[in-house]
This record gives sequence, structure tokens and C-alpha cells, in this order.
Amino acid sequence: MIRRLYTCSGSGTDPYRNLALERYLTETVPEDACILYLWQNQNTVVIGRNQNAWKECRTGLLEQEGGVLARRLSGGGAVFHDLGNLNFTFSVTEETYDLPRQQQVILTACRLLGLRAELSGRNDLLVEGRKFSGNSFYSHNGRAFHNGTLLVNADMTKMGRYLSPSTAKIASKGVDSVRSRVVNLRELCPDLTIEKMAEAMNRAFEQVYGLTAVPLQEQDFDHDALDALYAQFSSRDWVYGRSAPLDFACGDKFPWGEVSLHLRVEHGSCRDAAVYTDAMDAGLSAALEGPLNGCVFSAGALCRALEGAAVTEEIRDDLCRLIRAQNI
Repeated sequence: MIRRLYTCSGSGTDPYRNLALERYLTETVPEDACILYLWQNQNTVVIGRNQNAWKECRTGLLEQEGGVLARRLSGGGAVFHDLGNLNFTFSVTEETYDLPRQQQVILTACRLLGLRAELSGRNDLLVEGRKFSGNSFYSHNGRAFHNGTLLVNADMTKMGRYLSPSTAKIASKGVDSVRSRVVNLRELCPDLTIEKMAEAMNRAFEQVYGLTAVPLQEQDFDHDALDALYAQFSSRDWVYGRSAPLDFACGDKFPWGEVSLHLRVEHGSCRDAAVYTDAMDAGLSAALEGPLNGCVFSAGALCRALEGAAVTEEIRDDLCRLIRAQNI
């Protein structure tokens, strides 16, 4: 039974620290308590635990524009976070996990703001038939959390740009995102701010559970533990290496010949490269394949690898432009 409530407000917008704190709060939540953690990321795409980064996000474009890609512990689809979005996490023990009650907090918060929200299926919350909150779930070693997004005034243009698939041919297993009609709550409640949304969530939290919440202070946390979790969530191996193996292909026609590049990607690196071309140079394929094998799968790394290939500057430049155009 829940006898104690705690609230925690994220103090920064670094997605890796925020995800680290989410896990820390969940692993340390008392057995009779529920923690409501409210947090924000800036210009970030967060993918689900079982998703393939390159199928869900135009990673190259995101990086070029100063954005960050992160992977969370929970499942579900890819989401875009900016300062117009408020994220929530309910951390509890598995024994006291109560999804309907936790979702009722969000519905009650909307009611306090004059918005009539409803639950759709298990994962989504809607207003006037449009999605403003997607939820995901995680449990491990007797602890669990339920998290999600609250779209208040998010940049829908960036959301559409970054969550578009790559222009290249990518084949991979994994969980694909389901695109839905979405809405910013501010469209329906013009004076709504992130601060007002957070206040409504905290008030609803106390109303639904019938208890008074105590704010948690970050200075009381174990910062060595948080630093270790930060290192995990910010590592390339976690963000990209967990992606299911994929087959990547792209190609084009140039004055020197037509070329098709095929890569087998595992754990974020190219394990097998094959280059097919009708160029006059019979050794061109081998000259390109060697440097690409073992290379990190990113546009920058692939182009740097090609700098060491025994090919002309024209071919190298053309291939780099082709690779960068794929937004990987």
C-alpha cells in the first residue's frame, strides 16, 4: 500500500542525466512510496529500449542541428523532447504498481486545467481525439516505473523532421514506432505553460492518492551512483549498440560510374561492407570495402574511413556526399 508520496523536479535538460536520475529514483524508491518525477530534455530524440536508432530517427540531421539521441530503459516508440514538453515518471515497487491510478493523475491534472482528457488503449492519452501523451513501462528486481510525455507547446516541425526515417534502405528487426495524430495542449488551453502543467500534475498526484507529497532534494542523492548511471546512458554502446543488426544500402550514379554501398551493421559498427560498381577501375570495390569494415556506423566515421581508401579525391568526395545525404 502507498503510504508516502514524493515529488522530484529535474534541475537540468541533459537527457542522459535525466534518464540516470529516473533509474536511480526507481531503484531506491521505498516499498510504501510512490515518486512523481517531472523532467525536461532539450532538443532530444528518445528511443525505446528495443528500437533501432537509425530506423526511428534521422540521426545525422539531429546531430548536425545540435540535438541528442538517447535510449531509455522502457519500451515503446520514439519521441521528441524539447522545452515545450514535460516528461513524467511514476516510480514504485512492483507490488504497489497501479497503472490505472497513475494514469488517473494525468487525467485529473488535465481536468484541473479545464481539459477533458481520456485514455486510449493502454499507452496513449487523448484530448479531442488527438494524442498529447504516450506512455511506456519498465520493471526489474521488484521495482517499476511508468513514464511518458506531456505535449504542452512542443516544436511539431522538429518532431516531424527528426522522427522521419532515413532516405536510405534500412532493413532491421525491432519495434517500430506507430505515428499518431498529436496535439499540443496549449492549442486547446492558450495560457498553459510548463510551470502550470507541472503544478497541476503535483496537485493531482496528491488528490488521487489522498496524501501530501514531500519534495526530494537532489543534494541528498548518491552522486557516485548517479555518475555511474550517467556513464551508462551516455555511452555509444547503450545508445546505438543495443540496436538490432541492420542491413543498410544506398547508391547513386556519378560521372565515374554507378555505385551501390551495402553494409551489415551490428552493435553500432560495420561488420561487413560490400561495394558494387560498374566503374572502370576493377579494384575499386576492394579499395573501398577494406576501410569500411569495422568502422563505426555514422556518416562522419564512414567518411573519415574513406579518407584512407586508395581512390581518387573525386570518388571519395562523391561517396561522402552520398553517405551524408542519408542522415545516419
